[in-house]
Amino acid sequence: MIRRTPVRRLAVAFAATALVLTACGDDGDDDNAGEQEQEQEQEPAPKGDGTLTFGSLLPQTGDLAFLGPPEFAGVDLAIEDINAAGGVLGKDVVGIKADSGDGTPDIAGAEVDKLLNANTDVVIGAAASGVSVSVIDKITGAGVVHFSPANTAAGFDTYDDNGLYFRTSPSDVLQGEILANLVVEDGHENVAILGRQDFYGEGLSERTQEVLEEKGATVSDFILYAADAQNFTAEVNQVAASKPDAIVMVSFNETTKIIPQLIAKGLGPQDVQIYFVDGNLADYSAENFDLTGVKGTAPGAAEPDAEFEARLREDKTVKDLTYGAESYDAVIISALAAIAAGDDSGEAVGSEIVNVTREGTQCSSFEECAGLLEDGEDIDYQGKSGPTDMTDSGSLAAGTYGINLYDGNNYERVDTVSGVLPQTS
Repeated sequence: MIRRTPVRRLAVAFAATALVLTACGDDGDDDNAGEQEQEQEQEPAPKGDGTLTFGSLLPQTGDLAFLGPPEFAGVDLAIEDINAAGGVLGKDVVGIKADSGDGTPDIAGAEVDKLLNANTDVVIGAAASGVSVSVIDKITGAGVVHFSPANTAAGFDTYDDNGLYFRTSPSDVLQGEILANLVVEDGHENVAILGRQDFYGEGLSERTQEVLEEKGATVSDFILYAADAQNFTAEVNQVAASKPDAIVMVSFNETTKIIPQLIAKGLGPQDVQIYFVDGNLADYSAENFDLTGVKGTAPGAAEPDAEFEARLREDKTVKDLTYGAESYDAVIISALAAIAAGDDSGEAVGSEIVNVTREGTQCSSFEECAGLLEDGEDIDYQGKSGPTDMTDSGSLAAGTYGINLYDGNNYERVDTVSGVLPQTS
């Protein structure tokens, strides 16, 4: 990891003095002049504008709007902590909010334009993988970091992103494995999978099917549905015909339409075991159905920070904590990367993000980590969401998931499972 230091700046100044002496007629110093020119070439001028600016592209509307409050709150807390500790490169960092929606309708592109026009260096978001994949080229093509706290689609691991896409949520390669293991350990052998047909839903559904079958279970039916459908009668009838003993739902808010139809067919939570994922693990207190017994998986630290969670809840709009810690960590990591790079431009920040998450001195707050960087040390940031060690592709090398259980229409964590991605490079 290369960082500018006062010693190196003095070296450049000394070389410049040597060049003046050469100009006075000392023919023997040609080599020194060449070394000075090479030194200047190796020390590129900063490209940032001096102020690290974060744009929050997170859901204020749409099916994932329930994720917006904890994510926005996480970003706000991180900016508060960074500025309280002195900011980045001598200046306070700035935050700008935008609405990602959920892709129906597509508003994210226009919102990204607003963020880019405001000189955003790092875009935090989107929550939905399908929304992120629709704007990733626009963001990274502009030389801006695209950093999601909630994208889990496996396709991002190999996406051509100019080295500027990162995430603090683990890949669905891991969630699909953990979910399938849970289903099998619960004793289910004939499992129907009902998933939304998009970048997120297809990848997680397919990974879950793959692991279920590897573990010896039968996938009685595998159904991908149009997320904007008005009803799901045909899909529910198809599931019923397969007579499953468990149902995996890879869904968003359309869950509120599907569950009543499953209940009407004798496939409700009191009839067969139903499993949710991070996309639909939410508070359904406003609904009339009963989800008691439903289980669900979602990323989350093994030992949640109670003080941090209490700070999140100071924002009275926060009802659910999902991805709040991941949002906080995305901002802190980016700020530390800017310090490591000595520059706030997106490309400079992106060049150091992976480095500040692994293979250095462990630290767990912005103030502590920033101090170590200023002392010339490599760091390994330990986040509010847990270890944040990244692969070279910008995805987490490992992940921790809460196993959650509904009692009525709200849930609580009952177990925690961790795992490592099959490939971490």
